[in-house]
Amino acid sequence: MALPAHIASSPSAAPSRMPVYAVVGNPNCGKSTLFNALTGLKQKVGNYPGVTVEKKVGTTYSQHGQPITVIDLPGAYSLAARSPDEAVTRDVLLGRRPDTPQPDRILCVVDATNLERNLYLVHQILDLGRPVILVLNMMDLAVTQGLDIRVARLEHELGVPVIPCEAVNGKGVIDLKLAMSRADLPLSKHAWTIPAKIAPAVADLQASLVAHDGKAPLIARAEALLLLTDQDSVRVAGSQPLHAKTQESLAKWEKQWDAEGTDWAAMLVNSRYDTIGEIAEKVVLRSTAVNGVTVSDRIDAVVTHPMWGWLILGGIMTLLFVSIFTLAEYPMNWIDAHLSGLSEWVKGNMSAGDLRDLITDGAIAGVGVVVMFLPQILILFFFIGLLESTGYMARAAFIMDRLMSRVGLNGKSFIPLLSSYACAIPGIMATRTIEQQKDRIVTILVAPLMSCSARLPVYLLMIAALLPSDRVPALDKVGLMLLMYFLGTFGAFGFAWLFKRTLLKGEPPVMIMELPPYHLPRMKDVALHMLERAWVFLRRAGTVILGISIVLWFLTAYPKPPEGASAAQRVEYSFAGRAGHVIEPLIKPLGFDWRIGIGLVSSFVAREVFVSATAVVFNVENFEGGKNADVAPLRQVLRSAKWPDGRALFTPLVCLTLMIYYVFAMQCLSTVAVVKRETNSWRWPLFQIAYMTGTAWIVCFLVYHGGRMLGY
Repeated sequence: MALPAHIASSPSAAPSRMPVYAVVGNPNCGKSTLFNALTGLKQKVGNYPGVTVEKKVGTTYSQHGQPITVIDLPGAYSLAARSPDEAVTRDVLLGRRPDTPQPDRILCVVDATNLERNLYLVHQILDLGRPVILVLNMMDLAVTQGLDIRVARLEHELGVPVIPCEAVNGKGVIDLKLAMSRADLPLSKHAWTIPAKIAPAVADLQASLVAHDGKAPLIARAEALLLLTDQDSVRVAGSQPLHAKTQESLAKWEKQWDAEGTDWAAMLVNSRYDTIGEIAEKVVLRSTAVNGVTVSDRIDAVVTHPMWGWLILGGIMTLLFVSIFTLAEYPMNWIDAHLSGLSEWVKGNMSAGDLRDLITDGAIAGVGVVVMFLPQILILFFFIGLLESTGYMARAAFIMDRLMSRVGLNGKSFIPLLSSYACAIPGIMATRTIEQQKDRIVTILVAPLMSCSARLPVYLLMIAALLPSDRVPALDKVGLMLLMYFLGTFGAFGFAWLFKRTLLKGEPPVMIMELPPYHLPRMKDVALHMLERAWVFLRRAGTVILGISIVLWFLTAYPKPPEGASAAQRVEYSFAGRAGHVIEPLIKPLGFDWRIGIGLVSSFVAREVFVSATAVVFNVENFEGGKNADVAPLRQVLRSAKWPDGRALFTPLVCLTLMIYYVFAMQCLSTVAVVKRETNSWRWPLFQIAYMTGTAWIVCFLVYHGGRMLGY
C-alpha cells in the first residue's frame, strides 16, 4: 500500500515570525561544521535539562537581515533511538521536550559520499510533515571518489530543496541561507510503499495516537512507524507514556503477527531501504575512471597499520606534550609578568592592611597562578580539536580496538577515554554512543583516571619544583609528564579489565564504527572549540577558584595569632592550619604535611584548585616583602619548605608521590555530578570516589615508602 508521506503539496504558509531550524544528520556528516559556518560566534552552549547532552543554539541571518534561530541536534543514524543523545534528537523533532520548542523547519545534512546510508534518517524525517531542506555536504570528496550526484533529480524524487555544500570551505552556505529565507518552503510530496501486512496497523495506531494521545496526524503516523520499528524508542525515560488504548492496539497487532510468524520491524526497515535504494540508483552515478581507492584509503593504509599506526599515534602524543612545555612558555611568561605587575600596582596604590592582603595574597595569588596555565590548556584543546576535525580520532579508536578488547571493551570506549585527556566531563558524556549498558558504565567509571587538563597545573608545578628549568632539558620534563599520563591510562585499562570480570561481567563487544573520510580541518571550528573551553576554564578561575582562594586566604589569616608570632606560626594558628593538623595523620604516611593537606581537601572541588590553595598557604607564610606568588617564586618556596625537624618537605620523592596521587584520586565535584546524572544513581559516583581515592592512597604509600627504602 502506498501512502503519501505528507498531506499537502502546496507551499507552507508564510510564518508570522522567522522560523526555528533544527540541524540533523548522521555522525561525521559535517553537521556541526555547517552549524558553525551558519552561526559563527553567535551561539550558546549548554545542556538539555535532565540529561548531560550538549545543547547548541545559534543565530544566523536571512537574505533580508532577519535573525533565524538554529538548533544543532546530536548526531543520529535513526529516529529509533539507541542512545541518550539520539533520544534527544528524536524528542526535539517530535515536540516531546518542554524545554525546547518543536522546530518549524529541518536542515537534513547528509554525507554526499555515503548518500544511500544517510538517506535513512532523512526518509524518517520526511514522515514528520515539516518543511525540510536537504544539504549535500562534502561534495568535493564525492567528486574525488568519482561520484556524480544529480541534484535536480534528487530534488524531484524527495520533493524538497537540495543544496550542494562544502561546509568546511564555506561553499554553498550562501545558497543555503537563501533557501532558509524562503517563506514558501514546500512540503515534500514523496511517497513510499508500506508493506500490505503492516499498513492496517499503521493506520490503526495513527488513529489511536490522534484520539487518545493527542498527537497531530502526521506526527502520529511517524510515531506509529517508530513504534512498529522499535517500540522501546517511544517508551524511554522522558517520553509521555502511551495511552492504554494505544498499548492495547499495539499488543493486538503484535500477537497477530507473532502467530503468523511475521517480522514486522524488519519488513518496515527493509521497505524503507528498498525505496532509498531505488532513489540512490537514480541520482548517484559512479565514474568508471576511478578505481575505488580513495585518498582516505591510502592514508589509512599507513595510519592504521599494525606497526606504523602505533608509531604515529605515539608521535602525535609526544608532539602534544613537547608543545605544552615549549610553545606555551612565552605566553605563560607574558601572563606571569602582567600578573606580577598588577599585584605590585595594587600594593603601591593601597595602604597596608587586610583588604590589600586579600586582593594580592588571596585573589591575585590564587587566581593568577591558575590562569597562568591557560596556554597549556589551549594547546591541549587545539590538538584534540584538530584530531577530531581531520577524522583521525576515529582511527585512534580503530588502532586501540585490539588493546581495548583485552580489557573487555572495544575501540568505541577509547574515544570517550581520549576525550577525557581534555576533560572527564565531555568524555563521560561521549559514552552515550556506547550501546551496551555495562560497557558504558565501565567506561564512565574509568574515564576520570585519564589525566585531564585540570591536572596539568598540578603536574607542571610539581615538575617545576622537582626539575629546575635552568639545569634540566625540556625533554626530561616531557618524559616525566608522559609517565603521569601513562600511569593514568594504565590504571584506566587495568580497572576496566577488573570491572569487566567482577562487577560488570560481559563479553567484549564487537566494534562496528564508521571511519569518516579525511579532510583538511576547518580552523575556525578548532578555534571556536578552543575559545569555548578557554572560557569555561577562565569562568571557573574567576568564580569557583576565586571564591575558594578568598575563603582560603581568610582561613589562613584568621584568627589572628598572639603578638610576635612568626609567619609559620600564624598559618599554623589559623583555621586552615588547625584543619590541616586534623587530617595530617591520614596523609603523613604518604610524605605530606598539613599544608599539603589543605590543598588536597580544597582541590576536591576542582583539581587545579590545589595550585591556588598552595599559592595562598605558602604566600601567607613566605611572601611578606611585596613579592607575588607566581609560579617561579612559588616553585622556589616549595623547594625551601621544611618539616618542623628541618627536613625538606617537597623532596623529589614527595613531588613524584603527589603527582601520582593526582593521577588516581577523584578530585572533581563536577565529574561526580555528571556521573550521577549519567547513571541516574548515587551508587556509581560514590563507588568511584571510594575506589579511586583508596587506590591513590595505597599506590602513594607504596611509592613513598619504597622510595625511602631505596634511599630517595
